[in-house]
Amino acid sequence: MRMRRHLTCRALAVAVVACSLTLAAQPVGRRVATVAALRAYPGFYHLQQVLLRGEVTDPETRPTLLAGDSTIRMIFRDRTPSAGTYDVRGELLDIGRLEPNDPRLAGVDLRRLGIDPNESWPRQGEVLVLRVSSFEPAEPPPAPSIRAIALDPYRYADQHVTVSGQFRGRNLYGDVPQAPAAAAEKQNKGEFVLRSADAAVWVLGKRPRGRGFQFDPESRIDTKRWLEVAGTVRHAQGLVWLEADDLREVEPQKEQVITDVAPPAPPIPPQVVFSVPTQDETDVSQSGNVRIQFSRDLEPATIKGHVRVSYLGPQSAERGEPQPPSITPQVRYDPGARVMEIGFAEPLQRFRTVKVELVEGITGTDGAPLAPWTLMFSVGGS
Repeated sequence: MRMRRHLTCRALAVAVVACSLTLAAQPVGRRVATVAALRAYPGFYHLQQVLLRGEVTDPETRPTLLAGDSTIRMIFRDRTPSAGTYDVRGELLDIGRLEPNDPRLAGVDLRRLGIDPNESWPRQGEVLVLRVSSFEPAEPPPAPSIRAIALDPYRYADQHVTVSGQFRGRNLYGDVPQAPAAAAEKQNKGEFVLRSADAAVWVLGKRPRGRGFQFDPESRIDTKRWLEVAGTVRHAQGLVWLEADDLREVEPQKEQVITDVAPPAPPIPPQVVFSVPTQDETDVSQSGNVRIQFSRDLEPATIKGHVRVSYLGPQSAERGEPQPPSITPQVRYDPGARVMEIGFAEPLQRFRTVKVELVEGITGTDGAPLAPWTLMFSVGGS
């Protein structure tokens, strides 16, 4: 019995892991949101693919998306749009939730965002950036819809509209951050979420029941069914909702599943962590090897032909030599330890300065280039 229970638990654990891996491999679902929502709920939207509508301002010097009274800074992979109103797709980065060496920040001038990397790192929610993947000029929708209202609630504020969408219970699928504060006083009248495609809004003021239907907002059993809701559009503190005055069940509509593939994070370039000998070390042994430790894995095939070792030229001139003696390095790389070891066929000559160069062309396994690097040290007399 104990063995059977152990196997059952183990099988369950394997199933949970497999399920987690399957979910992790799914495309990233995009969420329609507002700049105010990102500001109010950065933890909810962090690393999410979002679609926003707003006005691009200061495109050349300080690209910013303005919607209502809220703004957010933007960074672009390619070109920056000119000033105007756009539908902007991108990934929200709450910088305070990332590590300074996060690949998403590679190539980003943090100082232009008001961050000094040498000082204290920003707190969570303090610096928000939209990493833009695409943008297109905003077009006014032909008629009100859940998606149009969620994308541009300012356009529909206080208007009476009729929209339809999938019943999602009391936010059972986490479509939106939380219920509006207005829901507290309307709790006894009901609250639920209505979704369509990649957008969702709250519905307040009426329980999800009517002629021929009665949905349970705490159960997923009814979340394949659709409702048509008539009500007034409201928004505040980053949330959008309808104050409903009429509900009726309608047939489910066919929808195109909208997913975005997150733009790949830029690879982190490898760096030299330390070396033996150290920079400008003196009295180095003639028979010693040079060892260089790297922060990330190198692509071994890129090392050949990109390691140079030589004696310092001016010292040879002082000795009356037409040119320095040549040095033939013997380079080995240990991928497991991320260590390059440079040996020499003959002992290094006494009282000379040696220059080791890793020239342009060496890359990490992900293709990120190693910046050219130089080490200088002096050989001793023994």
